[in-house]
Formats: sequence, structure tokens, C-alpha cells
Amino acid sequence: MTNGTERIIGVIGGTGHLGAALARRWAKHGHKVVIGSRDADKARAAADALGAELGREIASGTNLDAARQADIVVVTVPFSSQATVLEEIRPAVAGKIVVDTTVPLVPPKVMRVQLPPEGCAALRAQALLGEDVRLVSAFHNVAAHKLATDAEVECDVLVFGDDKPARAVVAALADDAGLRGLHAGALANSAAAEALTSILIFMNRNYAVDGAGVRITGALAAYAD
Repeated sequence: MTNGTERIIGVIGGTGHLGAALARRWAKHGHKVVIGSRDADKARAAADALGAELGREIASGTNLDAARQADIVVVTVPFSSQATVLEEIRPAVAGKIVVDTTVPLVPPKVMRVQLPPEGCAALRAQALLGEDVRLVSAFHNVAAHKLATDAEVECDVLVFGDDKPARAVVAALADDAGLRGLHAGALANSAAAEALTSILIFMNRNYAVDGAGVRITGALAAYAD
């Protein structure tokens, strides 16, 4: 990020596949990260392993600890845990940018689009956290196992949010993770990317794709706010 401000990124669910992969990429880029988990010992083990790889200390704690320490909070938990985790961290996120990566997958039919009554997981998150949280939705369509490597990931990140400055911060974080962050409009538009995840899972299975993603074609000019 190039806004001249050093921020701390708290990765909630940071021992899971997506959370761990994003934490690693951001830490390698030079960001300060805090790995959060329901189990503080598990978070500490993951942070120690990443710190040993990078040669520097990585902070950790419970999900609430990570949210308290962070300026930007990235929630990377399954849909089944979304409400519980957001309620847990809510006391620590007022006024902060919270990035929700939740995809409403409902087993066993994960290849079928099943959006929640609120319209999408992002709108559900905003309702749970309240209007004083600067909620942004992103990272729905990128394969975690590819992010966990140092290889280039051919995937764009569609970034949604009603708070345009917060959305810009998250688009830059996607760039810092080696992806391409693209503004994709209002928070309600997150429904499109969330639904697309089920379609990509279907394509992975039926076309034997190793982590299908999304790439926007055409020559894109600089984003015009």
C-alpha cells in the first residue's frame, strides 16, 4: 500500500486455508499481520511457523485479540461460522475497515447458489456489525491453495463496498497479495461474486480445473471515482 500510513492487518480465522495464505502474502509484502483464531495456541503455532519462514516475529491471539490489535480486520471463516465470529469481534471493530470474505456455501450442495435472506453474506455481515463499521467484501473467487504458494495467481479480486475510500484500501491490499484488486461497486453487488463461487466449484469439478478464477478482460483505464 502506498498511502503513507502503516496499518496492522488482523486476519480472523488466520489458521484456515484462505486466512493463512493471505496472511503469508501480506507479511511477505512487508505488512504487519496478526493471526487470529478461536484457539490462541493454534494461532501462536501458525504465527511462529510463518515467522520462522520470514525471519521476523508475527503476532497472534484469539480472534478478538487480533481484531483489537488491527487497523484492518479481514474475516476468513466459513459461512456457518460467520455470525458467531462477527458477534465475537464486534466490540473491537467500530470505525475500522472490516473485510468480509464469506461465501454462503451450504453443504452438501456447494455447487448450487444459495444466497441468504439478506441478499448476500456481505449485507448480512453489515447488519451484524452495524453501520459504524466500514465493511468491504472481497477475495471470494481466489483459490486458497494457489495463494499459499509463491506462484502467480491468475485471478482478479472484485472488491465491493459502499465506503469508497475503504474499498480503495482493500483493492490495494489485493494488489499487495499479488492479485489485481478491482472496484466492483456497492456492497450489495457482492451477491454476484458470492454466487459465482458455487459456479466456479462446479466448473472445477466438471472441467477438471485446478482452482478456476475470475479475470476481467480488456484494457482497463485508471479507476475513476
